[in-house]
This record gives sequence, structure tokens and C-alpha cells, in this order.
Amino acid sequence: MLRFLTAGESHGPCLTVIIEGLPSGCTVSVEAIDQQLARRQLGYGRGGRMKIEKDRAGIRSGVRWGETLGSPVTLVIENLDWKNWTKKMSADPADRDPSLAVTRPRPGHADLAGSLKYDHEDVRNVLERASARETTARVAAGGLVRQLLEHFGVAVMGYCSEIGGVTADHSGMTPEKIFAAAEDSQVRMADADAEKRVIELIDDCRKDGDTLGGIVEVCVTGLPVGLGSYVHWDRKTDSRLAAALMSIQATKGVEFGAGFHASRVRGSQVHDEIVLTDDGIGRASNNYGGVEGGMTSGEPLLLRVAFKPISTLMKPLRSVDLATGKESSAAVERSDVVAIPAAAVIAENVVAFELARLFLEKFGGDSLREIERNYQGYLKQVKDSLP
Repeated sequence: MLRFLTAGESHGPCLTVIIEGLPSGCTVSVEAIDQQLARRQLGYGRGGRMKIEKDRAGIRSGVRWGETLGSPVTLVIENLDWKNWTKKMSADPADRDPSLAVTRPRPGHADLAGSLKYDHEDVRNVLERASARETTARVAAGGLVRQLLEHFGVAVMGYCSEIGGVTADHSGMTPEKIFAAAEDSQVRMADADAEKRVIELIDDCRKDGDTLGGIVEVCVTGLPVGLGSYVHWDRKTDSRLAAALMSIQATKGVEFGAGFHASRVRGSQVHDEIVLTDDGIGRASNNYGGVEGGMTSGEPLLLRVAFKPISTLMKPLRSVDLATGKESSAAVERSDVVAIPAAAVIAENVVAFELARLFLEKFGGDSLREIERNYQGYLKQVKDSLP
């Protein structure tokens, strides 16, 4: 089973991710992983941390001469800002300094609940791990396994559809064109007018000490029909993807295809009719976003993820000081005004990892050649079963 485990704190020495379950023989490009990490650091409205970090992945195990061995792969991303935090985040008890304690939890963050659950008097013990900096490790994991998906013709594309209530007009554009144009946008939108309005909004929020949220879309093409299952609740493609996406920091909602709109119209207006195409049987529409009955339908997978505004405000909201028990302003940590352009890249790679899991569960083997045989055999079976 393909799985990963991340470790590390936001201002610790490094972030580490161990990926287990990749077959042998998969080509690995460190440059491709680093490209995903670099994309995550872009976007108008990012804070000072992105000027410090230059995220690069180092391979520590599981790869030899550019190919996976079948053993666990370890990736390490150094935190360049660690040099400024060596005492504050030291593992040595001799460096303990109670005066550095953070005691004013931030609304909208894991600060308060995490401190109460784990019996911490210093909120930094929570916020360092709960920080979205952890997504760097997840993007690295996605950057690794998406190379397997690309080998089988699967493309994963993420972009922003809305930021701070400003919606991009992507009508009439294919996902490929949206993605290509969004890659050149400071806010990852393929709409110049929306981009301009979003940048102005970000500048206003920065002056006000406030933050913004938004919605990203992920589109995946090249998926075969039948990934996932209708048999058991925990094997459904959409439930697996939704769970993975909801685990990203600040996520508040996930929808597929028409999403909530499908609940407001008649069935005749939303069900994807089955029709004959030049390639055999296909769909007249894709309102369900490429998932039907918990399985991929063969149509492009399309989903949206809603992210709340960043929790750290430069003009903080009310809180209670855990040390004094008195009302106070929340703590202020170095932060972004908006990270939705980065969230699109994060969601993209989280989706890639979960799809790779589903792919290997369907076509799994110990080597890439074995998987290729299983995959080609299944495609022939599907083709032969169609009229």
C-alpha cells in the first residue's frame, strides 16, 4: 500500500517525508520534485518566509541511479530559517527559555484546542507542527509519485477559481489552457481582469492587517475508468480524495463537478448521459466531475477546494492569555496575506498522491514492468467488453 509520513516543525532544522509502497523501476527526477516545491512558494501576497526559504528535496533512501528500488523513499527539505531558531526550537533542555513562551492562541488555528489536548503551556509547541509549512513535505511526496502517474499519461492541473470573493472567468477554456495561463499569473488565475482585482484586494488587506481565503480547482485527465470501488465506503474515489484534501491546513470544503449545484436542479438536468462516441461509450456531459458511484468514470476528474483566510492577522482578533487567564489580543506570527495560489499547488499534489494510491491498488505490483502489464491487460479487457 502506498502511504507517506511527514515529520518536522515549521522552524525546525528540516521537514522529512517517508514514502512507502512505490514499486521498483520508477524513474525519479529530483528536479521535477523541486519544481513542485518552487511552484508552492509563488503567488502574490506571500510573506517574508518565502524570501528566506529556497525549498529543495534531498533523497536519503529508496532511489539508486535515478530509479526507485521498491524500498521506502526518504525526502528531506532543509529549513534555511533554522539558523535564526536554533535556540528557540532546540531539542537540548539546556536551551529552555520560559520567556519565549507563546500564550495567546489565535482564533482559526489549532493553537487553543491543541494546547488543551496535549497539555502544553507554550502554544508554540502546537503551532510549529500545525503550520501549513508541513505541506512542503506533502508537495514533495506528490512531486515524487506524480511521476508515476505521468508515465501512464495522467496529468494533474491546479489553479485558482476564486480569491477573496473575486471569481475568475474561465468559461470557454479547456483545463489545459486554464492551467497554462494560470502558471504565468501572480495569483494563478487565467483571467487578467480578475487577477488585477485580486492584487488590489490583497494590497488593501495588507494595509488593513487582514487575510483572504479562496477556492482552487484541480482537474485530472488521462485516468482510466474504474479506479476506486462502489463495494465499500472507504474505497470510494471521491471519499478518499475528499478526506485527503480536508487534511490540508485551512480547508473548509470539497466538491466534485457540479457539487452543491446538483442538489438544486432536476435529475434530467445533471445526470451525465451515456452516449456513443468515436472512441466507444462516453458521456454527453461531466457534471459529476469524473466520478460516479465511487469510481472514476473515464471523464476528466474535476474538483474544487475551499480554503478559509489565514489565521494570523497583523491586527489580531481577541483571545485569552493562557498564562494570566485574562482577555488579550491573539499572538502574531509572521504570515502571508493570502496563500491560495500556493494552495492550488498543494491540492494538486495531494490529489496526485491519493490517485497514485488508487492506481497502485488497482494495478499494483512490485515493479513498474509488472504494473504496466496489469494496466495494459485491464485496458484491453475494458475495450473488449464494449460493443
